[in-house]
Amino acid sequence: MGWFKRLKEGINTRRKKVIPDGVWYMCPDCRTAITSKEHAQNYYVCLTEDCLYHTRIGSAEYFDIIFDGRRTYLFDNLVSKDFLNFKDLKTYEDRLVAAKEKTNLNDAITVARGKVNRLDLVVAAMDFKFIGGSMGSVVGEKIALSIDYCLEHKVPFLLISKSGGARMMESAFSLMQMAKTASRLTRLAKAKIPYFSMMTDPTTGGVTASYAMLGDINFAEPKALIGFAGPRVIKETIKKDLPAGFQTSEFLLDHGFLDFIVHRKDLKQKIGDLLHLFRPAKEKESGEETEKVEVPVKVEANKEEKVIKKEKT
Repeated sequence: MGWFKRLKEGINTRRKKVIPDGVWYMCPDCRTAITSKEHAQNYYVCLTEDCLYHTRIGSAEYFDIIFDGRRTYLFDNLVSKDFLNFKDLKTYEDRLVAAKEKTNLNDAITVARGKVNRLDLVVAAMDFKFIGGSMGSVVGEKIALSIDYCLEHKVPFLLISKSGGARMMESAFSLMQMAKTASRLTRLAKAKIPYFSMMTDPTTGGVTASYAMLGDINFAEPKALIGFAGPRVIKETIKKDLPAGFQTSEFLLDHGFLDFIVHRKDLKQKIGDLLHLFRPAKEKESGEETEKVEVPVKVEANKEEKVIKKEKT
């Protein structure tokens, strides 16, 4: 028998304090709790110095971090179609409708042009919340159109990858985007227009096997998962334990797959430095034509004055 016994059931308090949802954020890595306001002010990065976990964010947040201010959205009218009448637990059409309602986006990638430290840049950023950031026909088409835009306007291109890979609901159509985007990037390389590839958590599957690893400069956020197949699949295939930190951005940096890792708070400055670094090459190949002028030159031979055409660059 207990020492105490409740005499009345359902005791109500007059003033009940309820904390609304979204006020606090708990880091999934170190379990440290901070306010959501502090989390957003710190670029959605954990405040613990030993952790610095970078929370997944969408294209809108990246644009706010990278661009100086205003930006112009490009190719925002493209939407996915269910070419194959695909159905698993739900129809592909229903999944598209649900994803649009959830994210207020038309597809898993958004493209915008703006200025970074007063230098022009086109940024294509993927959104993981839209069907896992999967690469479908619209994603491939937006990347291809972005590259064509950069070729026409001589503007550097940054692609921020955050994807689970190809979109299975589009079958071979999604796989075709790997070749489509890679061939377009070849045109960008031939025109000597810089292409920067930024990999975030996660970057896997067909995205890693195509445009994500084809940058002039490849870089990533800390602790990002980057690979083709998942670690469990690889472990079961090779029948061996995987090394510590396998498929993290730090592991890839140590093995030469990345040029550097950048903290989100330093992202804008780092991109600005890259644009300045690549700017002379861009100006050199900007299409300035050499001008031919006629310069009169006195020639002693035969005591005649001849006009010699010289190229003046």
